[in-house]
Amino acid sequence: MTGAALEVSGLRFAYPDGQRALDGLDLSVESQERVALLGPNGAGKTTLALHLNGILTPESGTVTIGEQVVDESNVMEIRRRVGLVFQDPNDQLFMPTVADDVAFGPANLGLSPAAVEERVTEALSAVGVADVGRRPPHHLSGGERRRAAIATVLSMRPDILVLDEPTSGLDPAGRRELVEVLAGLEMTQLVITHDLPFALELCPRSVIVDGGRVVADGATPQILADARLLSRHRLEMPFGFTAPRHQDFL
Repeated sequence: MTGAALEVSGLRFAYPDGQRALDGLDLSVESQERVALLGPNGAGKTTLALHLNGILTPESGTVTIGEQVVDESNVMEIRRRVGLVFQDPNDQLFMPTVADDVAFGPANLGLSPAAVEERVTEALSAVGVADVGRRPPHHLSGGERRRAAIATVLSMRPDILVLDEPTSGLDPAGRRELVEVLAGLEMTQLVITHDLPFALELCPRSVIVDGGRVVADGATPQILADARLLSRHRLEMPFGFTAPRHQDFL
């Protein structure tokens, strides 16, 4: 063991139609690292995310969270430890109020009402929406819904936060607020995104996945400054945006 928060080794997976999504993927993420997972559509990024908390089971290879290899015997504990935030907040906000949504996971752990309420307050405060608990989710702005969805995961007090396209559909203000929230969370984060400036702002390290394998891994400024690398894997910086070639990224 390396002491990594997350270790993926030789992961292989194909869907029932024969489409191979992961082809011997290896990845290691240290505790409290923020890592951007980049790559074209169909590269295997979301499939990888679904393996990290046992939603999908690999054909071969292993996923290790801390000291635990993910398998059927510990999948419930793994799902508590690895919080997955889906691309569409509506997949995680389905109760009458935001507070009900955030309480859903802790309540199912069998915690006391007082402990559940403490988790709800803590999670909503952590994402900067402490005042929306009584509101229906559909009354929130897009940015508020995104942060409320993250709160539903944080209320489980996970070790690792995995986010799938977290800036999708956000306006500039909502995007900026999300960067501030995620940068303030002292926990391991794996962020799947096509938003390369967002990756640069948030994640010191970036990994490119293509064809079900890791094809590049390094400091985000260096990865994003390599125009040939980005083009080869169907990634583009926005028009007029130039990634810095040399800087310390802390």
